[in-house]
Amino acid sequence: MAADRVDPLELVGAVDVFDATPPVPPGRVGQRISPWRAAGWYAVLSLLSLIVLAPVYFLIVRAISDPSKAFTSSVLTPQGVRWDGFSQAWERGNLGTAMLRSLVVTVLITGLQVTTSVLAAYAFAFLRFPLKRVTFALFMATLLLPLEVTLLPNVQTMRSLGWFDSYQGLVVPFAAAAFGTFLIRQGFLGIPDEIRDATRLEGWGHLQFLVRFAVPLTRPVIASFTVISFIGAFNQYLWPRAVITDTEHWATIQIALRGLTSRIEQSNVPVAGAVIAAVPIVIVLVLFQRHIVRGLTAGAVKG
Repeated sequence: MAADRVDPLELVGAVDVFDATPPVPPGRVGQRISPWRAAGWYAVLSLLSLIVLAPVYFLIVRAISDPSKAFTSSVLTPQGVRWDGFSQAWERGNLGTAMLRSLVVTVLITGLQVTTSVLAAYAFAFLRFPLKRVTFALFMATLLLPLEVTLLPNVQTMRSLGWFDSYQGLVVPFAAAAFGTFLIRQGFLGIPDEIRDATRLEGWGHLQFLVRFAVPLTRPVIASFTVISFIGAFNQYLWPRAVITDTEHWATIQIALRGLTSRIEQSNVPVAGAVIAAVPIVIVLVLFQRHIVRGLTAGAVKG
């Protein structure tokens, strides 16, 4: 019987669960795209790129323009270029401390969401328990509830626990994410049954299968959710605003920007602060955009 067993590692080497190369449609092998059609696609994509990048461009123009000339001259180009707005925003808004606090909260939320999503997704994908489908449906139904609906009861809970102005108040309510569970579960469902059967024959338990096979085989999906979770946690404003009363010592970067807008009369300084706050998000998107695209499109090409 031992000779009939299949090594799970051999199956992993033979299977690429998330091969994102779509099959070539029949009859299109070697077919050339018309130059006019290609030019049309490039024109449409260029127009969409301009629409998306225009607000970013105008934001930078406002940040480096002299505020006394910003509304009296053309807004298409910087007027009376001044770079001191960034240093003023950094110092007067105390953005360094707020940025560090936001990064700490973001890393904690992201780590917790990825961990809980992986565990919950594994349970919904591979385990059998009563009312599994009903539980999953209720779990996904929470996606229909915006934060504003649960804001008041959650704030009351934080007050009763004494978690105002604390990291646990900022982090714990977001320790789990239904979207992450759904996304990673879809990735787990794409793992071939042969691998799971082979691990059972070898006597491997759920934890071994999760760590050595399920997670490595769904790295693109997990990586894409990690980036999405990071961006969502870093950009939070409503919840920190609700549970932070001591804005001088507990302000996150978004709250610090709001305070900068209310205190500084020069219009270019808050805009410069917004540009500074966007830097971590831009870095994450540039470094991990390939993982986002591959993770979100991997399951779509498998049919």
